[in-house]
Formats: sequence, structure tokens, C-alpha cells
Amino acid sequence: MKNIGLYFGTFNPIHIGHLIIANHMVENSDLDEIWMVVTPHNPFKKKSSLLDNHHRLEMVYLATKEYDKIQPSDIEFKLPQPNYTVNTLAHISEKHPDYNFSIIMGEDNLKSFHKWKNYEAILDDYNIYVYPRISEGIIETQFDNHEKIHRVNAPIVEISSTMIRKAIKEEKNCKPLLSYQVWKYIDEMNFYKK
Repeated sequence: MKNIGLYFGTFNPIHIGHLIIANHMVENSDLDEIWMVVTPHNPFKKKSSLLDNHHRLEMVYLATKEYDKIQPSDIEFKLPQPNYTVNTLAHISEKHPDYNFSIIMGEDNLKSFHKWKNYEAILDDYNIYVYPRISEGIIETQFDNHEKIHRVNAPIVEISSTMIRKAIKEEKNCKPLLSYQVWKYIDEMNFYKK
């Protein structure tokens, strides 16, 4: 059975930090592939700042096409919105019964995981691979040494899509933070300049 890590994000835009984490996870764990699941609308984020779904999916495709073990996924585009991870997991597991799915999340998300819809059901059926992040708050004690939560000693990458959008708006050079194809696409489409 193939082990697939689901890395959820709005990827607005996808940057080298996302790729560093995804590549590290697939190369340093028992995961065979990483699927970058482009989220149409995160219930915790304002939708107005998001590029259209197809543009964000295209950027993920451009960023990952040279990586054999990392691929884009639009699985959430077909689900009712706003969507929750528990629904996506049920849908994707039903669609691909021959795959074993896990979630990839940053330590910052683990700190708020107890607020996720049906988080107990997620933990019953899925493994979670956690990468380190510098963030405020504490992790609930129920998640300490949990058999389904695996901490991966990945590099701490302090790059954010928000920071990149701000830099583009301020006409700063952020080329090194994006794969060349993604930077080119953003530049040609005039994204994030207003």
C-alpha cells in the first residue's frame, strides 16, 4: 500500500519553503509521495486575498513538475465549500482505497488541532506528520507522545506567502523565494501587485 502525505494549503503562492518541507518529508519518512492539496477556501482565512483556484493549482503544478514524489491535487475543488479536512480525508480515502493517507502539518497547526472539526475522528484513522515551526502557544498534552502523531526533524523555514505577496506589492525582488517557473507566472500575470 502506497503511503501518501497530504500537504494542505492555499499556496497563495507556493514558495520554496513549501517545497523544502514537502521534499524533506518524502525523503526522510516512510511516505512514498506528497500530494500538495490546494485548498479553495480555508474557513479561518478571508477569501478576498486568494487568487482563483486554477491559478494557484497551476503554480503548484509549475513548482512540483520536476519532483517525482511531489504532485499537485485539486481534490478539494470538487467538494462543497467551506470544506473541512475530515470531509476531504473521507472523500479521498473512498476514492483511493488502495492508498494509505496521512496529514502533513506544521507545529503551529498542531497547537490548534483540538479546534478542528472532528479532530478525534481524524486521529483515529490517520497519521499526522508534524514539521517544526516557530510559533506562539502550546501543544495540548493529549497530543504529546500520541501514537498517530510523528514529529519529523525538518528544517525550520520562516518564509510565508503573505510576506511574498507584500514584497511583490512593494516592488521588492522576491525571486529567490519562489521557483523560477512560479516567479515567471506571477510576473507575467501581474499577480499581487495591487
